[in-house]
Amino acid sequence: MRQLIAIILTLIGPLDANAQSLDANKQLDYCAAQVKAALKELQPYDFSQEPRNILSTDRQRGWNTREAKAEEWCSGFWPGILWMDYAYTGDEQVRRAAEGYTESLRSIAYQPIFDHDIGFLLFCSFGKGYQLTGNEAYKRVLLAAADSLATLFNPKVGTLLSWPREVERQGWPHNTIMDNMINLDLLFWAARNGGSPLLKDIAIAHATTTMKNHFRQDGSCYHVAVYDTLSGDFIKGVTHQGFDDNSMWARGQSWAIYGYTMVYRWTRDRLFLDFAQKVTDIYLTRLRATSDDWVPKWDMDAPVGAPKDASAACVVADALLELCQYVDGEKGRKYKDAALAMLASLSGKNYQSGKKNVAFLMHSTGHHPAGSEIDASIIYADYYYLEALLRLKELGW
Repeated sequence: MRQLIAIILTLIGPLDANAQSLDANKQLDYCAAQVKAALKELQPYDFSQEPRNILSTDRQRGWNTREAKAEEWCSGFWPGILWMDYAYTGDEQVRRAAEGYTESLRSIAYQPIFDHDIGFLLFCSFGKGYQLTGNEAYKRVLLAAADSLATLFNPKVGTLLSWPREVERQGWPHNTIMDNMINLDLLFWAARNGGSPLLKDIAIAHATTTMKNHFRQDGSCYHVAVYDTLSGDFIKGVTHQGFDDNSMWARGQSWAIYGYTMVYRWTRDRLFLDFAQKVTDIYLTRLRATSDDWVPKWDMDAPVGAPKDASAACVVADALLELCQYVDGEKGRKYKDAALAMLASLSGKNYQSGKKNVAFLMHSTGHHPAGSEIDASIIYADYYYLEALLRLKELGW
């Protein structure tokens, strides 16, 4: 095991000069300027329309928007960005916009559950708002959302059902996708903030069952795990957005890294910390073998020259800034260095949008097999990039 770790750390390589000079405040100022430009483009505000993407073929600088509803899984990221920007700038215009875009999502917490994305939708919006304001109305929304999410749990299987609509369409009796790991944050939070203690039990069961069935021996993950609803048995691992069933879809692996780091934060169970390192190590090894910088191809097994996915790099950098604090010694330092190198790549001219559009970043890939959002600016890339920068500022590195 020690020899394997040594090999992995060698492959990560030294921290480059750009990473060493990364200035969190400078990049946060850049993000704040982009937010102001985006808000200007969005006026007059229609809070029911949430920013989603800016395609490489678009002529406009502003965001393409989609209706704020449960079927639109990305709707919570823009209000989350606004809350984070307000935390940095204290700009009251940004706060008012954050309140408006957040409020447009309230009804989702009280509707019949559509799918697991209620966590992305409401914890990234109302959760960020509650963290900053302590607004009790926001807390009530979050607790209702957690209760709704918990209804997707199948105790026989031990995981949350991700996509009820795919039970019939794909013939996946009980499907769980790797993205669902991120939504456990809502359950853990609710259990500690007035919700049922069973919410924590559900989150731990989901993380444990996923750890058992959703990964190959080397630590790489399937996108989708399919289970028998009645017996609870694992049937197969498949992909929906990756290159093939056995490839490493970059954003899926990033969800695993972020997810298990977060589960360790809530549980302090060493089992989850060890597993967070395992899924991180294979990602870093494959990244250095397949990419010319610190941003992966959309799938590690996609052909040479395949589009990049900046969003995956944002999620991993964000997670590693937390994970490195839990891991002692040289390995913890290497995680820190990798996170800084990723943010340095993302903060360079190859990835920042600058004056091209009002997003923070370019070159993310949404759903490559469907031909959707290829080489685009996508709202969740910006969300995790900004969260990582704020984490970096707080650490003072």
